[in-house]
Amino acid sequence: MATASMTAWQLLALQPPGWGGALLTGAATTVAISACAYSIGLVIGLFGALGKLSNNRTVGLILKGYTSVIRAVPELILIVGLYYAGTDGLNRLLMAFGLPPVEVNGFVAAVAVLGFVQGAYMTEVLRGAILAIPAGQIEAARAFGMSPLLRFRRVTLPAFLPNALPGMANLWMSVTKDSALVAVVGYQELALTTRLAGANTKEYFLFFLAAAVLYLVITLLSNLVFHGIERRVRRGQKPAH
Repeated sequence: MATASMTAWQLLALQPPGWGGALLTGAATTVAISACAYSIGLVIGLFGALGKLSNNRTVGLILKGYTSVIRAVPELILIVGLYYAGTDGLNRLLMAFGLPPVEVNGFVAAVAVLGFVQGAYMTEVLRGAILAIPAGQIEAARAFGMSPLLRFRRVTLPAFLPNALPGMANLWMSVTKDSALVAVVGYQELALTTRLAGANTKEYFLFFLAAAVLYLVITLLSNLVFHGIERRVRRGQKPAH
């Protein structure tokens, strides 16, 4: 094999026959999938938390079932099941209306499935953070005649965000790792690119070590971003000791 005589630096070169460029592209794809899924999960989680805290019993039961099922079933099963079952269900619906079947884009499917899973965990993180707000603050806002939207923007959001950020940061770290699971549906991100590089060169240790370093870099940079956000939202607060 031609790769047998190549050094580690040549194998990790950015240009072919090196795989460095492909690994960096895979890492960028991992970040893109994670960011989009995280955003969807954040939206679902916010509405899910508000729905669980509402007085609507039906909405509360539906959301309780959603969060319970998603958190109980392993992510790998959810990703495979939702991807194939979701695609089949969509095509059956299209056929019922006389429309041709479609092939779901791998990136869109990965983002949608991971976002749906993230939404369940985000719901509980945000619900707990909202419950931690002193009831007197909400009651004072009501006494001033604030509308629900204004009350959320001026009182609830600034009060619960500092409490929610640690959990939100953990969920971001989780989704960057869970993005590796989308390889099972054939979409190429960092984990699948690493396996392909290892299979083509037989240098599995080298490429998995390189992938681990890239995941570590993503994590360290993410920590810096969340630390900056937390420092900003906690400005004016007495630091904890």
